[in-house]
Order: sequence, then C-alpha cells, then structure tokens
Amino acid sequence: MIPAVLVMGPTAAGKSAVALALAKRLDGEIVSVDSAQVYRGMDVGTAKPDATTRAAIAHHLIDIIDPDETYSAAQFRRDALQAIAAIRSRGRVPIVAGGTMLYFKALREGLSRLPQADPTVRATLDARAARDGWPALHAELARLDPVTAARLAPFDAQRIQRALEVHALTGQPLSALQGAREADEDIGPLITIALAPADRAALHAAITHRFDAMLAAGLVDETRRLRDRYRLTPEMPSMRCVGYRQALAYVDGGIDAGALRERGIAATRQLAKRQLTWLRSMDVVPFECFALDVVETVVASVAGAMAGGGVTQPAR
Repeated sequence: MIPAVLVMGPTAAGKSAVALALAKRLDGEIVSVDSAQVYRGMDVGTAKPDATTRAAIAHHLIDIIDPDETYSAAQFRRDALQAIAAIRSRGRVPIVAGGTMLYFKALREGLSRLPQADPTVRATLDARAARDGWPALHAELARLDPVTAARLAPFDAQRIQRALEVHALTGQPLSALQGAREADEDIGPLITIALAPADRAALHAAITHRFDAMLAAGLVDETRRLRDRYRLTPEMPSMRCVGYRQALAYVDGGIDAGALRERGIAATRQLAKRQLTWLRSMDVVPFECFALDVVETVVASVAGAMAGGGVTQPAR
C-alpha cells in the first residue's frame, strides 16, 4: 500500500510549500488538515491555496461546508480516510498536510466513543452561560469532571460546553470516555514529517508578517461579506477561528483597528504554542522550518523513505 505522508507543524511554518513540493515530486494529491479551510468563502484568513495552485495539484477537504455549518473531528476522519483511499486507488501519494492537531490525532489514533452533539443540551448550556458566565459553568465542570476542568481555562466556552454536554448525555466524565477508542478503519502506512522552529522569535515574526498580509489582502472585508451573507455570530465555530474572531469583533464595532491587529497576532501566537505542544506529544523529531533548504531536505528525505530507505530524521 502506498504510504500517506503527514506534514504537521504550527501556523506560519511553511507546511503548504513543503506539501506542494512533495505532491509535485511524488505525483501526489493534498488532503487538507485545517479546520478553517473546510469553510467556503473563508479564503484570506485561512491562507487557502488559490485557484491556480488547486488546478495544478488536487486538494481535498477544502470548501466543503458553509460558514454557518459545523464540522467535527469525526467527520474529518471519515472524509479524510475516504480521500486517502481514493488517492491511493489512483496510484498517487496522499500528502496529508495542515495544522489542526486534533484532526491528526483522530486520523492516527481513531476517535473516542463520545456522543454526537445535542442541540437542545447545547442551547441550555448557552443560555446558562449567558446568565451566569462561563467561569460558573467551569466551576460546575470542576465538580463533575475535575480532570478535564483542570486543563481548560474558565472562558474556554467551546470545550467547557462539550465536556458538560458529554456528562449530561452519558452521565460520565469526558476524561473517562476519551481513553476508549473506536475500532474502525486504519489509515494504513505513514511517513510523518513535522516542521517546527528552533527559535520561537522567528516564528513570532513570521506570524506577524502573515497576519499583516491577511489584513492587507482584505480579511476585514471578507469577514463583513460572510457575516452579511450567512448571518454569522461569534459563537459559530467558523467565527471562532483565529483571525475571524477578531475581524468579526472589529466589523461589529467591538474593537478598533489597532486592537484587531494586536489581538489577532496574539491569538495566532497562542494557536502556534498549542500546536507545538501537540507536536511534542507526538514524539516526532521536527525539521527546522526556517532553514533555507528545508523544502529540498524534506522532499529528499521523504523520497528516500518511499524508496525504502526510511525518513532521515534531522539532528536533535
């Protein structure tokens, strides 16, 4: 079976350039592992590949739902496995690239046996949060599931809501259920590549440059058009994405342009920090993402692994 090549790393680490080079060298197709690129119309703030790039190299799991819809790790796993199987059936190499580490984890390890989202339970929790505040619900979670609560911030609305929802539906803490994995289809053979910076300051500089470029390219106007077309609110998953959350607050008059830039860059740095933490937990030795020859080095290493030589890991 043809191995799938996983390309992981934090935002602004150059994953897209590496994935494109691998696809060209190995006659591959790219499967996006990005929880924001799934949304149609969210182009600027997700650094989505343009039409020319997508015409040259097939991309999958991009532009598959509208911004007022939801998409889960379970849906991603199902769709990604289907895409990978189809790419292999064509005799091509699946290049599975992106920065949504929860999706990578679901793809590699399977999914916890957790219930589907329940709109009624969520609406009840949202109403309580509007009345009492998310810290109050976090305190309740600490009584019901102290293990999960300990790793969540008091204002982490999405995760607090999910943990309380799971407890309401099952009577069991989320932390107890997450260890049980569904036995289902396996992804097959893998070659795993990670990109990461040796110097965190270099990544921060790249993030700042990237966010400024998004602002210049029309992130605010894009967000305004999306909000008007889909009646988006800050609670929707699409608008919780880094960059769009801040742009929507600006469009709605909650913050000024300076705060938009400052908060957008800070949120992107926090995202990158979480991504790097996930990478370390996966025990993959990363390639230096800002090395001048990183694309050539990774492509040569993967090509060697495909030929049977194994991936040449960078020095620690």
